[in-house]
Amino acid sequence: PHPVLREVAKPVARVDDEIRRLVDDMAETMYDAPGVGLAAPQIGVGLRVFVIDIASEDEPSELYVFINPEIIRREGMALNQEGCLSVPGIYENVERADSVTVTALDENGARFTLNASGLLAVCIQHEMDHLRGKVFVEYLSRLKQTRIRAKLKKRQRETL
Repeated sequence: PHPVLREVAKPVARVDDEIRRLVDDMAETMYDAPGVGLAAPQIGVGLRVFVIDIASEDEPSELYVFINPEIIRREGMALNQEGCLSVPGIYENVERADSVTVTALDENGARFTLNASGLLAVCIQHEMDHLRGKVFVEYLSRLKQTRIRAKLKKRQRETL
């Protein structure tokens, strides 16, 4: 993964039109990928912003916008298969809290609190990791991390 993914994102000072444009661009990028979540550091912007939409193809979209999010409660544990747009084609099981409560600002700067479980809770924790400079593969054993790095380097060589 790119070095920008290792940096800790900075808080958003003010939710304004520039931040709303960033959110719109992130949502468009996430949907085009296609993915279910995207954090600003994944597109080279070191701000505490991420978007999530876990709706399946047969459901209406429900875009969640999180600006300056903080997880204030974690409960239970669950093992789920995760992937990441920043580590394409790699899927591994990661243990995370089964439910979380998060507080954040929305795209209008209004504070909200959300209780989430299941896939939404997993996505929130995954995207929060990006804001902390962490990628999901860091939860894996050193052996799996080494294999993933080798696989990504091989893919990179093959595309050159």
